[in-house]
Amino acid sequence: MSNLRRILPLLLCLSLLCACVQMPNAPKDETPLQSPLPTATAESSAAPAPTATPEPTMVPAMATAHDNATRTAPVIEDPSVWDENAEQVLSALEKQFASYGMTLTAKEGYPYLLAVNNAGGTVTVYTVDAATGRYAVPFMAMVCSGGADTPTGYFSTPVDYSWRLLMGPSYGQYATRIYSSYLFHSVPYYSQHKDDVEYDEFNKLGTIASLGCIRLAVVDVKWIYDNCPLGTPVVIYNDKENPGPMGKPGTIYTDPADTEKRGWDPTDPDPANPWDDAFESGTAIRSQAAWDQWEDEREGWMKSLTPTDLQGWSTDSKVEGTRG
Repeated sequence: MSNLRRILPLLLCLSLLCACVQMPNAPKDETPLQSPLPTATAESSAAPAPTATPEPTMVPAMATAHDNATRTAPVIEDPSVWDENAEQVLSALEKQFASYGMTLTAKEGYPYLLAVNNAGGTVTVYTVDAATGRYAVPFMAMVCSGGADTPTGYFSTPVDYSWRLLMGPSYGQYATRIYSSYLFHSVPYYSQHKDDVEYDEFNKLGTIASLGCIRLAVVDVKWIYDNCPLGTPVVIYNDKENPGPMGKPGTIYTDPADTEKRGWDPTDPDPANPWDDAFESGTAIRSQAAWDQWEDEREGWMKSLTPTDLQGWSTDSKVEGTRG
């Protein structure tokens, strides 16, 4: 028994060691290790900063029509509908004045048709559609002032004048006769001095203000004088609701208290004019073709300027009188 007591503890130790050692033929533990779950990355709650949209750049042909209009703002139609608008206006005018002999078929040597909307305060210039040979393409719109006695009808220009004596007496620059005693001319001057414009009358451009003639800013009436040969067709009508296919140009304000500049038409290209040169282009609504023409021919305008001083004396603008 004593020997057995000695052997039993030894056998117990051996059995424990065998239990701790993996036998060669024992099945392996096939349970895969669990991969750690990905850690969720918190998304930024702040939305990305929006990209600033650049301000649309206004082409020069439109920019001056806005920038120079310091008294009344222009109403400019979308250029994409100018042609469509023109077709409607001209078709109606051709029917309305058929008895006057009005035709939209272009006259050879006469690139423009002048359409005067007396009630709308706008002269729209149309040029020829090369595909049809008809006056159809809106070229430029100019602000004007007619009168209650301005005739309607279809005419052609017979004669022009660098200066013209008007009723009052008063004087107009770059005058072109339309019919009888009715002319295109500048806002009247008290005398034949370019620094003697009736500035209170200048501030009425775009409204019914004349005795029947069609008044325009110098830059616009000079354009007619220089670019529309005698015999150019003119139609005068009234449509207060629709000034024309391009819209109605704005106007420039001249301050009666500004004794240095008030006597000058702001758009007169004469070098003696104290107004900023930016106003030389006036407020006309121009097509790109008209703007290109302005840029190309601007320097040539200086060759056909009327003299700065001819005769007469300046008078106070408050003097009442008959004005052309």
